[in-house]
Amino acid sequence: MAISILKIMPAVIIQNLSILFNLNLIKMKKLILLLLISSSAFAQQSPSARDSFMNFISIANVEEQEKQYNEMLKANPIDPAKPSRYEEYRAQLAMGWLTKGNFERYWHYKNTHPKINVLQFLFLTYALDNLFDANKNPAEVEKVSAGILEDLRAGTLSDGIGRTQAVMEVNAAANAQLGNIDTALKLLERSSEVKDGMRDIHYFKDAKSNYLNRYGIVMSAAGKYQPAFDTLSKAFREAESNPAMVTTFRQVYKKLKGTEKGFDQYLKSLKDEAYQECYKEVEKSYIASPKTTLEGSIPSPAGDGKMFTLFNARQPVKEVSLTDLNGDSVKLGDFNGKVLALDFWSTGCTPCVAAFSGFERVVADYKKDIFQMFVVSLFEDRATVKSFVAKKGITLDVLQDEENKVYDVQGTPTKIVFDPLGNIRFFGAGYAGSTDREYYKLKSMVEITKARYKS
Repeated sequence: MAISILKIMPAVIIQNLSILFNLNLIKMKKLILLLLISSSAFAQQSPSARDSFMNFISIANVEEQEKQYNEMLKANPIDPAKPSRYEEYRAQLAMGWLTKGNFERYWHYKNTHPKINVLQFLFLTYALDNLFDANKNPAEVEKVSAGILEDLRAGTLSDGIGRTQAVMEVNAAANAQLGNIDTALKLLERSSEVKDGMRDIHYFKDAKSNYLNRYGIVMSAAGKYQPAFDTLSKAFREAESNPAMVTTFRQVYKKLKGTEKGFDQYLKSLKDEAYQECYKEVEKSYIASPKTTLEGSIPSPAGDGKMFTLFNARQPVKEVSLTDLNGDSVKLGDFNGKVLALDFWSTGCTPCVAAFSGFERVVADYKKDIFQMFVVSLFEDRATVKSFVAKKGITLDVLQDEENKVYDVQGTPTKIVFDPLGNIRFFGAGYAGSTDREYYKLKSMVEITKARYKS
């Protein structure tokens, strides 16, 4: 497994990043470099140690990881002369327990001062996002985020992928909830001054909508209800929004208006406006001429005026079979009569996974009656993908094309939508930037395909 990752990961990362149209070249090179350094760190270990750690991180739940770690300690205790032994395991456990919301176990491992690599840092920031949105112990969220910011200032932890802003925003909003208004306002202002921030880049899940939500929380706590209301209204109207923002917006609305009456209708009007704009945008890319095979091309991300071949569908979808995570064959021809969407991804593709929450909402809307979606994993073995899906709680139907033979996809995320007769009607690349926008865009593709098929 480790050898296949070391061979594949650089190519996967470059493919994943090659289609991020708004990511400037300097940021792209920095992100590629840091991810390559992180993935190549395993190559510096002995083969047995490398395999052991790769097996460790593939374990789906942190309780089992901790059990294995304790067995390792019992068999081979840490030598006081070499305290850094197993530190990557301790960093992984700290990240795992924080993701689960167990602050006590997080601090148990974090206080051993393990060196946290770039991917572990990334997942720590995701955990903070989720814990804050779930309102899980704001005091502890503030403490954890403050500790991470202090480590960044001290140089004992490095960022480089543009997540410092997100940590500062979480810390600001947590301070606002705790009544530390001046601290919150200063942090929020400082977060916008961070160089090489990734807030406006469509890479990390809900980066900008999370900021707007936290801006609303801080402004509301400071008694500045009108700016909070205006900002959140604009966010929902422009689909720069996510479900976590609804609670904040409801509270701001009530503070400003003195009542919740009318809020649901107002929010619906904003969401309807956002959906209609997405619908109009998506409609322009509908492929009117029926095509069962297609070389899908997009303008080159390099901006050189050339075209970039995103995928090559050489055979009709009804002739394609792929395997699921149980190793069973799935014939896509069995879904004739339904709108079918295929989204190609890999576990190392951050924008790929960022889009999943929007996809899950579309799937829930249709309950598979007239719509079927599969997210198709590329490049990686079944055990790796299965473990990732379990850890992340992904509910979408997952298929695999480990060798990328069927569609020869050149960049992820890539989405292809077929009508009920198997004709390709939409294709595209990249993450839409917010959960709501991703939801509106895919739903628009389904509705447009349905309507054109019936007519």
